[in-house]
Amino acid sequence: MTATVTTPVARRLPRKKTVVPWLFLAPGLLLALVFKFWPMAKGIWLSFFDVRPFLGDQWIGLDNYTRVLTDHRFQDAIGHTLVLGLGQSLGAILLGFVLALLLEGQARSLKIIRTAVFLPAVTATAVVGELWRLMYYPTSDGLLNSGLHLLGLGPVQFLDNPNLALYSTMAMGIWIWAPYNMVIILAGLAGVDRSLYEAAAMDGVSLWQRLRYVTLPAIRPALGIVLTLAAIRGLRVFTEVYVLTGGGPAGSTEVWMTRAYTLGFTRNDIGGASAASVVLLCVTLLLTVTVNYFRKRGDAR
Repeated sequence: MTATVTTPVARRLPRKKTVVPWLFLAPGLLLALVFKFWPMAKGIWLSFFDVRPFLGDQWIGLDNYTRVLTDHRFQDAIGHTLVLGLGQSLGAILLGFVLALLLEGQARSLKIIRTAVFLPAVTATAVVGELWRLMYYPTSDGLLNSGLHLLGLGPVQFLDNPNLALYSTMAMGIWIWAPYNMVIILAGLAGVDRSLYEAAAMDGVSLWQRLRYVTLPAIRPALGIVLTLAAIRGLRVFTEVYVLTGGGPAGSTEVWMTRAYTLGFTRNDIGGASAASVVLLCVTLLLTVTVNYFRKRGDAR
């Protein structure tokens, strides 16, 4: 019988393997703690106070939440957020799916086109917003209005008309996020078994049946990811609205985040802005958990 001798070096190896990954993660965790989690905790704390700079904060409990949720402008902003988020998310998913089907393949020309199509997703939203402002220019000199002028229409007040401003902002959001969804869906399409398409072609099924019974079930995980991200992004929409309309005209495009921004930085209501942000955080978490639950439930079938 041979006894196994455990050397000190062998005992130290597991501990070293455990410590080294954390050393690499430490800078990122430190940055996240300082610039994300600590401000988040501070915002939750301030939401229970009447924040009075230089006078001392006063504890008021849930009054900020009650005041924010009963504010009619905040209620209007919630409605705009739901309409904008839902339309923008569904439109971007549908357009991204169509683009993925059109640009799927290994040809070099397709790779170049995919790169060009993906550019809106990596361009700063502020820059995109300024470009769309020029496109929506309310006179016949604007890009869209000049095209309408050739058809004997317009000019249309895309951003100055309260009935059109929200949908004009939605169109820009769809244009920005559809390429991002396209890339995720393309990754899902790459994993589809090609023999299924060949079998479907031999059976003489239509294009719609092929999409419904072969493509969509195969890319369900990718669609679940796209739907989750779109739901979060739809509730947190801010930059598109702020750059394009600033919440106007007459508050017709004011959304959850722009209302919280106005409370905090225009009206200096830090407690109310913090409460609005905490409510948004809770709703986002609830929506994310719900979407993931139904996604996992669908994948288990």
